[in-house]
Amino acid sequence: MSTTNSIKQAAEAARNKTSEATKALAELDTMAAKQDFLHTPFMRAALPFINGGAGGMVATTVIQPIDMIKVRLQLAGEGARTGPKPTPLSVAREIIAAGKVMDLYTGLSAGLLRQAVYTTARLGFFDTFMNTLTTRAKGNGNQIGFAERAGAGLSAGGLAAMIGNPADLALIRMQSDGLKPIAERKNYTSVIHALRSIAKSEGITALWAGAAPTVVRAMALNFGQLAFFSEAKQRLKDTPLTPRSRTLAASAVAGFFASFFSLPFDFVKTRLQKQQRAPDGTLPYKSMVDCFKKVAKQEGLLRFYRGFGTYYVRIAPHAMVTLIVADYLGFVTK
Repeated sequence: MSTTNSIKQAAEAARNKTSEATKALAELDTMAAKQDFLHTPFMRAALPFINGGAGGMVATTVIQPIDMIKVRLQLAGEGARTGPKPTPLSVAREIIAAGKVMDLYTGLSAGLLRQAVYTTARLGFFDTFMNTLTTRAKGNGNQIGFAERAGAGLSAGGLAAMIGNPADLALIRMQSDGLKPIAERKNYTSVIHALRSIAKSEGITALWAGAAPTVVRAMALNFGQLAFFSEAKQRLKDTPLTPRSRTLAASAVAGFFASFFSLPFDFVKTRLQKQQRAPDGTLPYKSMVDCFKKVAKQEGLLRFYRGFGTYYVRIAPHAMVTLIVADYLGFVTK
């Protein structure tokens, strides 16, 4: 009897082990399938774009109120050298007093669309260019230097800016709409409404208004952000810092240089994208160069750096959040 029980127990134990092994194999197969999907040629090419876009959208959601204040600062006192000088706090108080706290998030839909297009493209192109340059350099027994990183950043920024200009234009129009007299406001309800309204009243080509300074700004910003981020990470590689700490430090360095190089172009871009035709059909600024000349003459050279503190507080955390999220997603999906 005891032998029979022993046999039954052994059989049951064998069945349990077989069942556990089957489950383990099934889990391994599922993980392998997921891993194989992530490593398909299509996904390997798409992941830099997906990770970059996700990082940019997270950062924009966090930074949007600061961006709103930055735009209002740039548009204040247009055409006059003297007059009241608004501060970030006074602008914020004015926005809140005129409506409600959520008005600081005006244009968020346009900001998210812009990130979905622009940041997806610029980080995706940058990673793609860097991978190509790295492979080529290794094949020649070399390492890529700052010049290659700068070239990749400039190229990625320019291409992405052309693609994302309509969303960027819609964002500026939505954020500046509240500065107009009530009777002249468009009262855009969403980024789609803004894009349709602009295209209908001004023509499709109007969606690329300010494209020249937008492209130059993007190239300057990417040069400061991506080239210096990549260079700083490389320089910090041999330090005692952990990989996460290196990413944080490199993104802080990148945020400063991105702000410094891009603010004058961002200022001109905002002015050009905000302008609309007068009743006689004329525009305040004829081109990017004309805008630079008129602002320098009428408002002074320092006006191009008005709101640098606000811009830095907007750009640096945005750059840091974007790069950290994208870097983390790149690590997870490696």
